[in-house]
Amino acid sequence: MNTILICRILAASALLVTSISASAYSPSNADADSKTVRVFIFAGQSNMVGSDSKVKDIKLFPPFVGLDMPQEKVLYSYNIGREDKLTSNGWVALQPVDGVVGPELSFARKVSQQIKAPIAIIKCAAGGTTLGGDWNPDDPSGFKLYPLTLQLIQSSLAELDRQKIPYRIEGFMWHQGENDMFDKVFRPNYARNLKNFIASWRRDLKTPSLRFYIGELCTKTVWGMDNRSNMYAIRTGQKEVTSSDPLAVYIPTSHDAVEIGGGAGLHYHYGTLGQLEHGINYADAYLRAIGKKPIANRPLKVWPYGKGSTVKLFVLAGHRNMEGERAFVEGLKALPGEEELANDDQKIAYKYCIGGGYKSSNGWEPLGPAGYYDTFGPELSFGKTLASALHENIAIAKFTQSGSQMNDWTLQGTEAKDLNLYPKFVAFIQQSIKELQAKGHRVELAGIFYHVGENDMSFGPYRSNSAKWLQSTIVQSRQDLALPSLKWYISQQPPTDEKGLNSIDVTANLAAIAAADPAFIHIKAFNLPPQKEQLVITTEGIVQLGELLAHSYLEHH
Repeated sequence: MNTILICRILAASALLVTSISASAYSPSNADADSKTVRVFIFAGQSNMVGSDSKVKDIKLFPPFVGLDMPQEKVLYSYNIGREDKLTSNGWVALQPVDGVVGPELSFARKVSQQIKAPIAIIKCAAGGTTLGGDWNPDDPSGFKLYPLTLQLIQSSLAELDRQKIPYRIEGFMWHQGENDMFDKVFRPNYARNLKNFIASWRRDLKTPSLRFYIGELCTKTVWGMDNRSNMYAIRTGQKEVTSSDPLAVYIPTSHDAVEIGGGAGLHYHYGTLGQLEHGINYADAYLRAIGKKPIANRPLKVWPYGKGSTVKLFVLAGHRNMEGERAFVEGLKALPGEEELANDDQKIAYKYCIGGGYKSSNGWEPLGPAGYYDTFGPELSFGKTLASALHENIAIAKFTQSGSQMNDWTLQGTEAKDLNLYPKFVAFIQQSIKELQAKGHRVELAGIFYHVGENDMSFGPYRSNSAKWLQSTIVQSRQDLALPSLKWYISQQPPTDEKGLNSIDVTANLAAIAAADPAFIHIKAFNLPPQKEQLVITTEGIVQLGELLAHSYLEHH
C-alpha cells in the first residue's frame, strides 16, 4: 500500500485521523462534515471500463481538458479487465489507466469542485460480463466479479482503517447489461438479478442505506437499432428496480456521445467524449441526491415582445447534430464574427427539451448556449440570422433526443415504448404555443426544422425506411396540430458513404417526398466544413447549419 501517497493526499485535504464506520451513513447526514472521505464504487462491463476511449483525445473536448493528468487529491484503487487485469495494488492518485478514459475521471473532478470533503474511488470492471453470471452474488461464474470486487473494496477500506482515516461508502455507480441482453435466461430476469445484486452489496458492505446509480444502456450505439428490443428489456428491468427502490436512481445516458468507428460509423461504446459525459451524469445525480446540484437559472430579464403582438414560433427538432453533440461553446472563439453567439440574446425567447427530457428549460429563457456539456446546437446562428433579416417577433422552441432514431418519432413508435417521442414532441409544440398565447400573443407556427437522423443513415434497414417514417411523422403532426399546410424544413447532411449502404439512395427518397409535397422543403447540407469523424458535425459546421436553415426559411416563407 502506498502509505506516503495516502498521507499526502489526506494532508492536502486537512483530514482528521479519527475512524468512522462505513455503516454510519444516512441520507440525512450526507454532508454533515467535510473531513470524512467519501468512497464511491464504480463497477460494470466495457462501458464502465472505458473501452475504445483514448486519453490523448481528451484535449479535443474543451470542457474536459486536463483530465489526462493525475488528480492528486483523489484516492483510487482499481482492478480492471478480464484475463489480463490491471490493478493498482493499493491506493494511488486518480488517473487514467492504460491510456483509457473511464467515467470516474470527470466524476471526481465535478464532485470535488462541489463538496469540501475528500473523495476516493474503487473501481472493478471487465468487458463482456453478465449480471446473471460473472456478477452473480450467489453463484458467480466466469470471471467471478462479485467476490473479486468485494475483496477489492474490503482490502482498500482496510488500508484506510489501518491509517485511521475516516470514511464512508457514499455511492455505487453501475453500468452493465449489454451482455445479459443476449442471454434468453438472463434477459427476462435482469430486474430480479439487479435487486438481488443491490441487496447483496448492502448486506455484505453493512451499508443498508447505500445509494445506487444505475446507468442506462446507450441507445445511440448500433445496438439501439439492431438490438432495440433486447436493450429495451434491460432498460425496463433497470427502471423497475429504480422505481421501487428509493435509494436507487436511473441515470439516462443515451444523449451522451458515442465513439465513431467502423465502415458505417456506428459503434458499441461511448468512447472518449461519451465516457467523460458519462461521468458527469453520475456526478450530477449524486450532487442532486445531497442537495448540492445548483439549478441553472437563465431568465429573460424583460419579456421581449410587445403586448398583443404576433410571435413567429420556430420549432427545431432532431437527433445528434440538432443537439450539437460536438459543438462546444469554447470553439466559438476560433470563429471570427461568431463569438457573440456565446452570449444570451434577450430579444429572442427560447424554450427547449433536449435529450428526450434529460434537460429542459425553466419556461422561456433568452436564446443562448444551453447544452448539457457546454455545447450548443444550430439554434444560435439560426436565431441570429433570422433576427438580422426579419422585423418580426421570433421565438424558438427546440425538442431533441440524440439517442433516438427516426422510427421513434412516428405515432406508432416501436417495441421500445420508452423511446416513443411523438406524443411528447407534439405536446411540447402545443404547450409552447399555449404559453405564448397566455401572454397575449397571436402565434404563427412558422415551421418545423428537422435534421435527419444521423444513425439511421448508417444502418441499412433504417436507411431504407427513414424517408417513409419521416413522412408519416409529418402527416400526423399536421393533423394533430390542425395545420394541414405546416411547413417542414428537412436538412440532410451527406449520408454515410459505405459500400453496403450506397445502394439505398436516401437522398432521392427524400427528394421524391419534397417533389410531391410543396410544404416539405428538402435542404441538402452537403457543403458544411469537413469533419474528422463520420456522422457528427463539429462547432463550425453547426454554426453553418443554423445559418443554412434560416436562409432556407427566408427563401421559402
